[in-house]
Amino acid sequence: MKVLVLNGSPKSGHSNTMRLTRAFLKGTKWTDAEIVDVTNANVKGCLGCFACWNKTPGKCIINDGMDEILAKIITADVIIWSFPLYYFSVPGGLKNLIDRQLPLNLPFMAEGTESGGHSLRYDLTCQKHLVISTCGFWASKGNYDSIISMFDHFCGKSNYTTIFCGQGELFRVPELKSSTDAYLEIVRRAGAEYVYGKIRSETQAELAEPLYPQDMFEKMADASWGIIKSKDGNVLIDESLSFTEQMAALYRPDGMERVLEFHYTDINKTYQILLTKQGSKVITGSFRPYTTRIETPYSVWRSISRNEISGQDALFQRRYKVLGDFSLMLKWEELFCTSAPPKPSGTAPLRKTNMLVLLVPWIVIWTAIAIDSTIGGVVGIVVATIVPLLWIVFRPVVFEQISVPIVVGLSLGVLFGADTRLIITGSYFIFGLIWTIGAFTQIPLTAHYSAAKYGEERAFANPLFITTNRILTATWGALYLATSIWTYILMGTSFSPYIGLINSILLALMGIFTAWFQKWYPARWARG
Repeated sequence: MKVLVLNGSPKSGHSNTMRLTRAFLKGTKWTDAEIVDVTNANVKGCLGCFACWNKTPGKCIINDGMDEILAKIITADVIIWSFPLYYFSVPGGLKNLIDRQLPLNLPFMAEGTESGGHSLRYDLTCQKHLVISTCGFWASKGNYDSIISMFDHFCGKSNYTTIFCGQGELFRVPELKSSTDAYLEIVRRAGAEYVYGKIRSETQAELAEPLYPQDMFEKMADASWGIIKSKDGNVLIDESLSFTEQMAALYRPDGMERVLEFHYTDINKTYQILLTKQGSKVITGSFRPYTTRIETPYSVWRSISRNEISGQDALFQRRYKVLGDFSLMLKWEELFCTSAPPKPSGTAPLRKTNMLVLLVPWIVIWTAIAIDSTIGGVVGIVVATIVPLLWIVFRPVVFEQISVPIVVGLSLGVLFGADTRLIITGSYFIFGLIWTIGAFTQIPLTAHYSAAKYGEERAFANPLFITTNRILTATWGALYLATSIWTYILMGTSFSPYIGLINSILLALMGIFTAWFQKWYPARWARG
């Protein structure tokens, strides 16, 4: 199969539209597709002399690169027209090429056409056409009327497929790569479908979906020019201010009022972004008290926004500081959508973990066995048996899977006459060992349960998150090991029946400490 790509962008291979075209070709696996760079193909404008009809039938009298392109068009099985929208039409060089297709037609009027036309000189009825184009508006709808009309005429309404993408300029913005890459993946999928006949309607709907909402995109587009509107005419602004304006445009209000302050330490510039319930606004003076202040080299923050370095790693390495309310940083991806809002995938959401699934079997044997060894042993076995059923609802963690047979074994030990004091004391010691070991695993024990608040599995790549949970897990491990000591002592006293309750209160207090530490430690680290 001969596939011909006519790249009509004046930017040649650096065209935003060609990014889409290359993704489409990747999906089709047409690795031998021939790409003609129209801008460099030496195609002059049509003279309108009609010599190709009556003097040199089928051949243009202009001696340039068009002769070779026409030969490729005639023999192609598929032609991909790739171009950006220029003033609601095709770029000038491509329009020359389209005009110069006149030799492909006969001079005689075609019969039975609605508005008139000419018959083709060659049999191209099996030839397929695909039109791929990007534009600088927030959506493609309503901006391609002239393109559709033109291709309807010389391709036929049912003989070409379109991929029209609004917000095309975003494909050159490194800071939005995650969002544009997601769109290119849809284009690749469209290519894979096209090979088998046509692009599915579901995929076409995804292709037509704007990357960002209209107000957000238009704010980014306005800020990208590096100028601001003023009564005295447009005024050039600093690159760092333009960058901050674009970042502010990505803000998605969450109903809270905040003042986010940026101090770029390497260029000594400070800006504030007022985050309101309605949107955002950048101010350069008359600053308000900040809610959160980020002190960072401008170069570092640009690298973070381009995904050249991880923001989490940079914070852990103390390449920037965060003062004030650190909770804004925990919601950064939610508030500043550098990636497009997720679309429903049709797959079941990832099940959550629940620390109660880990704790309940242990708490039951600590409490019940201390009150009555026989009843406690039976209850311990029953509860441990129920735990695997909970994994249908909650995602299992390896520490829960380890706990089930241990709790059953301890409960059986009590039922078979083992010393209750040793069983309860030993259970605390074993549980303490599980936590202590869990502090040194790749993912600390508590991280499995707190990740849901910090982006699920993405949190596991955050070194500060891992360090925080490693400290917490080790602290819990030390507490349980210590608990085994005073439990052994107290069980020899009149407090024995209440040991489970006493320890539960201590553990509840430890839970309060954990909730505080998870917020305090990262904020303290971020302050430097």
